Amino acid sequence: MGQVTEIVGRGLAHFLTKPVRQSVQVATISQEKLAATLQPGDVLLVEGDTRVSVAIKYLTQSTWSHAAIYIGNVLPHSAPWQLPQVLIEADLKEGVRAITLAHYAQMHTRICRPVGLNDEDRKRVVDFVIARIGQHYDLKHIFDLLRYLLPTMPVPTRFRRRMLALGSGDPTRAICSTLIAQAFESVRYPILPEIQRTWSDDPRHTDCYADIYHIRHYSLYTPRDFDISPYFDIIKPVIENGFDYRSLAWSDKDREPGCE
Repeated sequence: MGQVTEIVGRGLAHFLTKPVRQSVQVATISQEKLAATLQPGDVLLVEGDTRVSVAIKYLTQSTWSHAAIYIGNVLPHSAPWQLPQVLIEADLKEGVRAITLAHYAQMHTRICRPVGLNDEDRKRVVDFVIARIGQHYDLKHIFDLLRYLLPTMPVPTRFRRRMLALGSGDPTRAICSTLIAQAFESVRYPILPEIQRTWSDDPRHTDCYADIYHIRHYSLYTPRDFDISPYFDIIKPVIENGFDYRSLAWSDKDREPGCE
């Protein structure tokens, strides 16, 4: 039965990773600016253009359907003329793999940077995802996504996050956002923890309280969570590198007023 599930799952993965014809992608950041801005440990969110992206964006009510993590130029090059593989992602068909920035050069992306992450923990996060290259995607997760894609069902918002956490639970099988969540969890860096406020029992200090952070299970994280997390900064390369609107070369710059 397991072998049948594997075969069917791979067939579904091939179907779900086909681009949607009517999907229009607008890349707001060039590959060169991405390369100049990204730092190891940054999370790159992607607005996908495949069938499975439709399901994820619907279930999470978000623009972002995929997440990859930037590791820097630390992997050996297979050939000197090839671009360095600087992103790690969990792909539906290929599993956990390293890819180049060119892979998402034509897509809408966003950089989410963990604030205050020190160099030691940054290296541990990078080493965590590198060590998992070659692991398989959780094929059980594919069946769950397909149920809410064909056709797209009116699912109440409060249930959508749980529906994206229905995988097999096998730690050797990865899903894009949960792989990254596990990496940050390994250094106890918060993404969207559950916060419980406890108050002092002493009547003399009724205004005293403490916020206790509880780690949310990594299977419950989606690409959207890195975008809305208060612990990740949103980095926009155009602004980071110095933006002057007066230097833009508009196509109608030399037109005289009133001319058609």
